[in-house]
Amino acid sequence: MDPIETITTDVLEKKLAAGEKLELVDVREDEEVEHGMIPGAKHIRMMTIPENLEYFDKDKEYIFICRSGNRSSNVCYYLQDQGYKVRNMVGGMLEWRGTTE
Repeated sequence: MDPIETITTDVLEKKLAAGEKLELVDVREDEEVEHGMIPGAKHIRMMTIPENLEYFDKDKEYIFICRSGNRSSNVCYYLQDQGYKVRNMVGGMLEWRGTTE
């Protein structure tokens, strides 16, 4: 199993501030995202990822987000095995200091 690429919250915040167009996917539960999501992130709950594969494009890279980085890491392994380009935001929303919506 190949290692999963990662991105820190600080690096992600700088990329977003610089205007980079990134594909962000928040895999937390509904009640978790009610407390705020990173602007521009798409909400697809972890357990519904397999039924939402049509959303993903194998030519794009997706950054996955959860509360701490554990669930998003599991999603990354699953999707990487399916042939998708993925990156996990380590530390999750617990370490996110940027804006939320």
